[in-house]
Amino acid sequence: MTNKHKSSYAISKQLLQRLPLYLNFLKNYADKDGYVSAPMIASAMRLNEVQVRKDLAAVSSTGGKPKTGFATEQLIRDIEKFLGYDNVDEAVIAGAGRLGSALLAYSRFSEYGLKILMGFESDEKLIGTEIAGKQILSIDKLPDVCKRLNIHIGIITVPAESAQEVCDKMIAGGIQAIWNFAPIHLNVPDHVLVQNQDMAASLAILSKHLREKLEKKEEV
Repeated sequence: MTNKHKSSYAISKQLLQRLPLYLNFLKNYADKDGYVSAPMIASAMRLNEVQVRKDLAAVSSTGGKPKTGFATEQLIRDIEKFLGYDNVDEAVIAGAGRLGSALLAYSRFSEYGLKILMGFESDEKLIGTEIAGKQILSIDKLPDVCKRLNIHIGIITVPAESAQEVCDKMIAGGIQAIWNFAPIHLNVPDHVLVQNQDMAASLAILSKHLREKLEKKEEV
């Protein structure tokens, strides 16, 4: 595989979605002092062996060894480096309701290179409180705080009708990447990245696959 082809393959969305799954397997099930092979991972995770082999080749710094595979610890480091988990990015959350509160309290984001500093709210009852040790500030302060602290990642968990306004505040504060949980399309400049966490779409995909599986059973 040429460097050009390897580069284009390495940044595919599908690869980025699979790598955290490999990482979880390596950390929780593989022998960290030994070696792990593509066939082993593919078998354990019920994935295509050729696909796994290509994925690991795209991120491994060593390429692995014939018959033995990859040193587990090195492969973990390679995947974490590729995903940026070895560099902590600071982020803020807009919306401290149930979902926002759950994300603020989630302690394992640091394992994925993300540190949520604080939350922002429009509800006066929540402003000035703390959730999991993180302060909740007025949403009006979001642009200034993000500029002052040089924060580049914003997480939106507000209702759909408020999401675009919050998005605009984030962009005004210098936010360059937005993780959007609101069920609405956000209008952003070309330089701002948006990752939509669309639960309705995920449920639709799950339901469709389940329906197809059940239909196949009925045909047998």
